[in-house]
Formats: sequence, C-alpha cells, structure tokens
Amino acid sequence: MAKNNAGRRPATVYALAGVRLFNGVTGLLTPSVLIQRLDPGRELSPAAVYAFRLFGIRTILLGLDLLTNRGERLREDLREGILIHGSDTATAAALGIRGQVAPRTAALTTLISATNTVLAARATASVTDERGKRKRT
Repeated sequence: MAKNNAGRRPATVYALAGVRLFNGVTGLLTPSVLIQRLDPGRELSPAAVYAFRLFGIRTILLGLDLLTNRGERLREDLREGILIHGSDTATAAALGIRGQVAPRTAALTTLISATNTVLAARATASVTDERGKRKRT
C-alpha cells in the first residue's frame, strides 16, 4: 500500500510553528523575559505584561494551527502569516528608526521578524494540495 503524502508539511512550516510556539509560550508564561530584551533595565509595565500575555496565547494558537490544519486552511494560515510577520518586521524597524528601542534590539527583532516573514512565504509556496501537487497562492 503506497503512503499518501498529499498535504505533507514542508520543513518551513515546522520551523515557523516552532518559532510561534516558543515565542507564544514565552510571552504567555514569562513575559518579563521578552520585555527585558526590548526594554532592559526598566521596571516592568503592567501594560507590557498584559500585551505579551495577550499575544502569547494568540501566537500559540497560530503555531498550533500550522501543525493541525491541512489543505486550503493551512495555505490560508500561511498566507495570513506573511501579513502577520511582515507587520511585525515593519513595527520592529520603525521602533529602531524612531529610536524607541536600542539599535541592537531593533536590528535583532527586525531580523527575526523578517526571517519569520520569509519562512511564511516559502512555506506558502511549498505546501501541496490534496493531490500532492504544489499549489501557487
């Protein structure tokens, strides 16, 4: 009996899911870790803790979607990921340009977000349809 590979996830999907799950769990359970990286040496703002927890759970759910959804729903999740991570990239770059975060922090967060954007774009282009053929989106 031949194994059906239709809808198999490429490595880029697993990589993006892993990034989302790691960042989401960190944001939800230990927001101070992420906040201190963005704004070191300052007292934690309750608003920042709330925001990281809020987006932490959403990021976890987005990561789980990449691991559980199939077919057109997975392709839609990945297309949305390009927008999500592209927005993150623009925000990180803008914070650096405006001097609202340290240059090193801005460069690192922009690079990470841009990498996630590329992962989402590559994964979108390589996910197969139900017949095992690549579907351009």
